Amino acid sequence: MRIAFIGQQDFGKAVLEAFLARGDEVAGVFCAPEKEGARPDVLKVAAEEKGLPVFQFPSLKSTEAEAAMRGLNAEIGIMAYVLQFAPQSFVNIPKHGTIQYHPSLLPKYRGPSSINWPIAKGDTQTGLSIFRPTDGLDEGPVILQKTCEIGPDDTIGEVYFNCLFPLGVAAMLEAADLVAADRHVEIAQDEEAASYEGWFRARESAINWASHVDHVYNIIRAANPAPGAWTTLNGQKLQIFDARKHLVRTIGAVKGKIGEVTEIGAQSIRVTAQGGQIEIFKLKLEGGKKVAAAELAQSGALSQGTILGS
Repeated sequence: MRIAFIGQQDFGKAVLEAFLARGDEVAGVFCAPEKEGARPDVLKVAAEEKGLPVFQFPSLKSTEAEAAMRGLNAEIGIMAYVLQFAPQSFVNIPKHGTIQYHPSLLPKYRGPSSINWPIAKGDTQTGLSIFRPTDGLDEGPVILQKTCEIGPDDTIGEVYFNCLFPLGVAAMLEAADLVAADRHVEIAQDEEAASYEGWFRARESAINWASHVDHVYNIIRAANPAPGAWTTLNGQKLQIFDARKHLVRTIGAVKGKIGEVTEIGAQSIRVTAQGGQIEIFKLKLEGGKKVAAAELAQSGALSQGTILGS
């Protein structure tokens, strides 16, 4: 089929290459302009290497963007990781309209950080949706969904790269075929079951050691590798990456004060939270690089008895 492609970054690049690999014709690629001084988007680079027309409009609401889309004479529009707003006057131009990828089981977790939040909230399942973009944020009718399990120790990196990324690429191909053949069903989202979550950034990934150890661990998993859960060490930001949770099930058996480094081992350190401890393997102190927790301890930056987050 003849495709108009709209996307960004590694996921957009992978979806583009998947359509090309099976012989589809990509009439043109839309991607957001880079910020000043930033490297070219990998999708843009891949498209140019393949000799495809690339369009970078500051807004997809512009008459220039709509004219470019009309000029492609596409059968279907494919949106693969798009942060720019795409109005109906733009997405409805292709013969079969446009389909969009979203990494959650819509209508749950609408919004820009839909992979982080299910992990942060302790969900055991997430997934992806291919839907029709509307002028509402992630509100259009759903065409296809796939589910992914979230293991008790899975990080956002593992959920995304092991499941949502590869499954999403395949789902985009499947959904495009269904739409082009007019064999798809569009299911309206249940607004009663809908939820919206905003960005999961530095403020959302801050650790409160007085929270239950389950919550602390979920925040760490939801922020690993990015944006990186964090606490403070002597007033400096200390990011926490690879970790493990240790629950204590006996009253009064939790060792140490809240936020205290109680043990320093050969590979890790342990920090106390409500109901248990977090064993930490990888850390990054503000201005430094990511290192093994034991290495940071050996440098003298922290020791047994240090209180984090104070």
